[in-house]
Parts: sequence; structure tokens; C-alpha cells
Amino acid sequence: MGTTKPTGVVQEVLALARDHSLWSPGDRIVVAVSGGPDSVALLHILHEISVVHMPLRLICAHVHHGFRPEESDAEAEEVRRMARKLEIPFEMIRVDVPAYMKESGKGSQVAARELRYAFLHDTAAKWAAQHIAMAHHGDDQAETVLLHLLRGSGPAGLAGMRLTRKEKNVQLIRPLLRMYKADLIEFCKFHDLSYVTDSSNLSSKYRRNSIRMDVLPFLGQYNEQLTPSLNRLAETMADENDFMEVSTLAVYEELVHMDNSRYMFSIASFRKLPVALQRRLIKLILNYLPSDSENLDFRKIETVRLRLLQEQPSTWSLDLGGGAVGVREYDQAVLFDRTQGVMGAWCYGLDVLPISGELEMPEAGGIIRWRRTSYPDGQNPPNEEEACFDADELALPLTVRSRLPGDTMYVMGLNGRKKVKDIFIDEKIPPSLRPVIPIVCDRSGVILWIPGVRRSVHAAVQKHTSSVIYMSWQRQESPGHR
Repeated sequence: MGTTKPTGVVQEVLALARDHSLWSPGDRIVVAVSGGPDSVALLHILHEISVVHMPLRLICAHVHHGFRPEESDAEAEEVRRMARKLEIPFEMIRVDVPAYMKESGKGSQVAARELRYAFLHDTAAKWAAQHIAMAHHGDDQAETVLLHLLRGSGPAGLAGMRLTRKEKNVQLIRPLLRMYKADLIEFCKFHDLSYVTDSSNLSSKYRRNSIRMDVLPFLGQYNEQLTPSLNRLAETMADENDFMEVSTLAVYEELVHMDNSRYMFSIASFRKLPVALQRRLIKLILNYLPSDSENLDFRKIETVRLRLLQEQPSTWSLDLGGGAVGVREYDQAVLFDRTQGVMGAWCYGLDVLPISGELEMPEAGGIIRWRRTSYPDGQNPPNEEEACFDADELALPLTVRSRLPGDTMYVMGLNGRKKVKDIFIDEKIPPSLRPVIPIVCDRSGVILWIPGVRRSVHAAVQKHTSSVIYMSWQRQESPGHR
């Protein structure tokens, strides 16, 4: 399916580059050239642009995969000759795909792609290039969209390949994405450009080849414009997906905050979002969790979403795989990577004898401060983030530690002793926060104060108190917390 005359190909690429800012004068571009008609056309189109229309520095990059030894050798030599004729620097690498497949456990196509992209990025770094140009065209795009559709992809997958994408500080560009293979073959014939044919492209054992040779022709019986239709779908979905990503990021900025490496948001606010934004918000947060970023699907996202919409139970936990955990804690939703969380017990000694001091506790996510003062400055504060103690009644030194099983406390204002666990439940302290809440104890281990929660009856300030130790607790905002 060709729509562009050979004489108009360069102008069409120039117009696309101008409309989408693919490059600027003087830019360096690594051109991936396999030796097939698509990449041969791309190299010559960019060369003509660099000579006639705009100064560009091109580097021809070729990967010798070694799958077909004799053919691969011939392809490499043909690309080398082509680059020499155009007076363009030539870079080549021989890769051992089978060895990498064995090492990584990946299939041949994925392994070859990873090695190819690694080489292209290395070449871009060597030449300080701003761009890597790929020869993907409209037929490739149609195959990609259909392949993603068969996999059950959402809007991002149906958007297909992008004209431009930032990767490792280099811009990947696809100047031929709005053209079709027939246009490029006709361009090569018109300019008498030789190219090679990859015999592996005729093997139906690869899914993409099967899509191209079997599925698209079959579906084309019902729509003669199937390939252009799939390309229009990709373009439409790309624009709409970009809009949704911006909208989701705005919702994230408004609703989500980080607390001790946990992504938290109000369930009530979440329920007010349209369903599309609910799903995207969950997916966005899960993508921030490195342990599970490659293991997302609709079912997993929808499971979290529907659980958050349920009124009961008020607390639950979902294992999302790879270390990712989804939790509901009363009116808050929490998503976190348990492998990155605070683990184990911790304990600090507090020397409160100096006039003042402070201790930063990364495990607890805050800073505890103290100073010695005199009554009445040290009267009991009105909030739970501060506490005053009769210095003469304290058994020093003090310690601050994490919660231990069986902890109990004589709570000020209550008769008798109460389990710390029950105090947390009564105060609706989220379960995932309980291990990081500090516990202040005296020398004998008696709990004096749970900062931010409750104070004990011990060492209470009285009228006759002459020396007071005033303590305060300040939670630190985690990175990304607003």
C-alpha cells in the first residue's frame, strides 16, 4: 500500500520532522540500519536532508546478529559499503544472541532487541548524539497495534509506537512512521538503491510475522483500508492516552502523598473519580513500585479498584506479587513495596541530662527533641506530639524503640493497664504504620509515652514539680511528600 511518490518522500519526512520537532540543525543522529529496504531508505532520506536542507551529523549503526551467518556477513558488508559511499561514519557490533538468551532466559526476539538497543545507546553516547532514528513505518505500526489488541492491551498499547520517545537521555525517533513499506521500496527502486531481504521475515514461527502474513491479509478482506485504519487508531489513542496521563498525574499530585515510602490516598476522594482515572491512578502508583512494575494487568488493577470501592471490611491487605502490597487502613488506601519497608526492631538510648537535644530516627520517620525546663513552663501540653515529665520522677536513662509483642501501658486518664496493640486499634492507627511508631521507655522498660498517640501516668508534672523534661515528636516528610 503506497500513497507517496518517490519524489515526495523527503519532503514528507521534512514536514513530519518540522511538525513534531524531531530534530534541530546540527543535531547528531544515530541511524539504525539493518540493510533492508526500510532502513536503507531512511539512511538515504536523512542523508539528503543533511546535505540539501539542514545540517545533520549522521552515524550509521549496524548489528550483526549472527542468526544467519552467511546472510548476516553479506548484510553487514553491504551496509558498510553504503555508509562509506555516503561518507557517513559506520559502527557495527557482533552480538551473541543465543548466549544472552541462555543468560537472561528471554526469547530470541526479545533478547535480540535488548542487545540491539543497548548497542544503539552505546553508539549514541560515543558520538554524543541527541537522537536514534529507527526505520519503523506504517505497516509496522499496524502490526504492532493488532498485536497489542490481541494481547488485550489498553489505550497505551493501542497507541502503538510513538514518533518520538525519550530513553536514557536520547530521543528515539521514527521519521517513517506515517509512510508505508511500499512507499519505501518504491523510493529505493527509483533511486537505484540496493538492499537485502531478511529470510527470517518469512518465517511464521514469529508472532509478528504471522500477524503480517496471515492475520492482516485475512482481516483485510473485510476492510481494504485496514492498515491505514489501524494507524489512525494508533494516532487517536496516542493523543487520548497522553491526555489521560496528564489528567492522572494531576490527580496523583492532588490526592496521593508519601509516608515512609508508602503511597497513600483517601478512599472517599478516590471514589469520586471517574472509573478511567481510578484505574489509571492505581496503575501509575504500581508503576512506581520497582518490584512489580513489569507485572501489571487489567485483572490486578481492577481487583484493587473494586476492593477500594467496597464499604466493608475497613481494613484488608492484598498481595499484588513481586513485593507490591495493596492495603486499606480505615479511610486510607496504601500501596507500597514491602521489600523496601522498615524491617526489624530498633532501639535508641536518649541522654536527656543535657539542657536540650534531638535525635533523628530514620526507622521511625521522625525527630524526637527534648529540653529541660522549669515549672510552670512545662505544664502538660494540649496535643499528643508533645509531653512533659517530672525529671525527678524519671528512671534514667530513657530509651526510644519500636513496638514489641505484649507491650502494655498505664494510659493517662484511664484506670489500669492497656495493651499497646489495643491502643493503636482504638486510635485507628493503620496497621502498616504501627511498627514505625516510636515508644519512649524509662530505664526499667516502663512505657512513658507513645509520641503522637498517648502519654502514660508515669512522672506526671505536679504543682510541686521543680524540674521538667519537655519532649516533642516531629514526623519527617518522606521524599515526594507534599
